[in-house]
Amino acid sequence: MELRNQTLITHFILIGFSQDLQTCVLLFFSFLIIYILTVLGNSFLIVTVIVSPKLHTPMYYFLCNLSFVDLFYSSSTVPKFLFDVFTNRRILLIGCLIQMNIGLFLGGTECILLAVMAYDRYIAICFPLYYTTIMSWRVCRWISIIMCVGTFILSTVPTMVKPLVFCTENTLDHFVCEILALLEVACGDLSFYKITIVAIGFFTILSPIVLIVGSYSCIIISILKIRSVEGRSKAFSTCASHLTVVLMFFVTIMTMYMGQTRRFSSYLKYVSLIYAVLTPLLNPVIYSLRNNDVKEGFRKILILNLRT
Repeated sequence: MELRNQTLITHFILIGFSQDLQTCVLLFFSFLIIYILTVLGNSFLIVTVIVSPKLHTPMYYFLCNLSFVDLFYSSSTVPKFLFDVFTNRRILLIGCLIQMNIGLFLGGTECILLAVMAYDRYIAICFPLYYTTIMSWRVCRWISIIMCVGTFILSTVPTMVKPLVFCTENTLDHFVCEILALLEVACGDLSFYKITIVAIGFFTILSPIVLIVGSYSCIIISILKIRSVEGRSKAFSTCASHLTVVLMFFVTIMTMYMGQTRRFSSYLKYVSLIYAVLTPLLNPVIYSLRNNDVKEGFRKILILNLRT
């Protein structure tokens, strides 16, 4: 209770990357271009999947979900950063905590979603005759509900059970309200939060990685049994885009959260750029450029719009 009475912090100052004017201008236009491309790319993918009947399959359903997550993930951080570049970089305490919880929720959802997409590819390649039965629309809807509800509970309940307490330090060495940066300036015994981060990391990071590795191990074994070179090439091409996203996303997430609960290092804010800013941009690009069905669906939409 004594610590709670000492809580005088009403806002935080986000240090960001640099105070130099030229650097700020460069960062502003770089992030602005990235954000515009992220919104356009993910919106294009969502509209293409919704409008094209050929893409109404579980694979593209989860891909559409991934684009929604990336769109909101980027929107929860980049617009605030663009506003902060030329201002005093203040954020209210309540706004900072909301941004933190949104980031945890969306980040956890994306981890699980990537694992679900790996499992979907495993069923499609290893058990093609049973694919529509195993990955029925009823199953897909339940997976979505459980995934969203589960990650929402994991990301919000710990801070509701034991709210973070801030006494005097209100400067965050980050461009966004990241949980590790907030723990660096929080008061009191933080062992509860550090244990919670490890526990949640087990469910939202390590467990999905195990499922992904297991799924792709089975996929590779199954692909190697295909006799034709063309068949192997097509199967590998189907999974290559997903593997690219998985490696990029999980390597940075693990660097950020696994083993970094003792002390937040300033270089980690640069690491967080990859999964918070670059991954939402690259996801639709990778999936679109490497997927003939998506490109064909987009061409049909363009042709229909041109005719009308």
